[in-house]
Amino acid sequence: MDNYYNLREFQCATKAKHGVGALASLPDSLRELGVKKPLIVTDPGVVGAGLLDRVTKVLEDASIPYGVFDQVVPNPYVSTVGDASKQYEKEGCDGLIGLGGGSSMDTAKGVGVEATHEGDVLYWEAAKRDLERRIAPLITIPTTAGTGSEITVWAVITDPDRKFKFNVGGPLMSPHIAIVDPELHMTMPPHVTAGTGMDALCHAIECYTCHFSQPHTDAVALLAIEYCGKYLRRAVGNGQDMEARYYMAMAAHLAGISYGTESAGAVHALTQTLGGIKPEIHHGPAVGATLGAFMEYNWIGRPQKFRRVAEALGVETTGLSDREACLLGAQAVYDLAEDTGIPSLAELGVKEDDIPKLAKEAYGDPQTPGNPRDIDIQGYEWMYKRCLGCL
Repeated sequence: MDNYYNLREFQCATKAKHGVGALASLPDSLRELGVKKPLIVTDPGVVGAGLLDRVTKVLEDASIPYGVFDQVVPNPYVSTVGDASKQYEKEGCDGLIGLGGGSSMDTAKGVGVEATHEGDVLYWEAAKRDLERRIAPLITIPTTAGTGSEITVWAVITDPDRKFKFNVGGPLMSPHIAIVDPELHMTMPPHVTAGTGMDALCHAIECYTCHFSQPHTDAVALLAIEYCGKYLRRAVGNGQDMEARYYMAMAAHLAGISYGTESAGAVHALTQTLGGIKPEIHHGPAVGATLGAFMEYNWIGRPQKFRRVAEALGVETTGLSDREACLLGAQAVYDLAEDTGIPSLAELGVKEDDIPKLAKEAYGDPQTPGNPRDIDIQGYEWMYKRCLGCL
């Protein structure tokens, strides 16, 4: 039974500006927030692709001064946020632009926290305490179509001492404005398009089926699933397909909204802990490699919803039992991962000997309570073994 009848909350404080050429709205967006000098938080890949230059040209044409921190790393560390905060203060900035994928936008969110709170971002880990104030004015500009971080209320940061990725955020973390321009996604290579697209699909499927789902989040999640099923292959196969790029950008954005203010489920418990222990493994491919096994294991917890996921992916379910329909949905995800070149967990460097430690850490992840099926360490071991072909 869905939990729709219980008291729930849904908040979405971010203003979204989207469409081809939406980047041109950046100067007006900064003025709208009263920001005089933003710090652009980004990574070397974005710089190398020429996307930082496109943003700075818009600012220079509008005579808006800015600072730049371009040293964001994948799975950003507490120290990454701290270094960017030092740059924010040194430059005398009063607002932020998070430009890039989830790592850059999450780092910018972390800077926003440190700019308005005492202590570093680790102190404000969500499992320990809630934010007390709104973060510094933040405009997010995604250059990938995956994390939905431009509109989510969470940032995922790595604590290297614990080899653990933690969440920080809540409603006060909401970016103030998100600018979603598919023209900025055209330089993504196929493997990045695939990994980020599978992340968007995962957010939508997990949030639609998890214990924290509600009508607001279900509606956007289902549309995101449909967009991923229809457009991800096209975006991977032809990076200049503007229609596919736009709808994948919106799939990621809608899936980000579907996160609401709570959490997802076992895939993100698996992959967040995996990324903390093995930081060389990027989040998108890890998600793509584990999503099918998640669906196989969890369909029994909410069969009607997993059946609807299969239908959203284009599976014809007429006359099928719930089990048949749900497992065909899982197969559709396996096929999508294969068609888009997602590597297996083994190809990513995970070994059978790693499973006990990875499963134990995943079980302790704060995403676990949202999982649609009751799960223990053995359940996580099953999914890892399934992914590695041990079952």
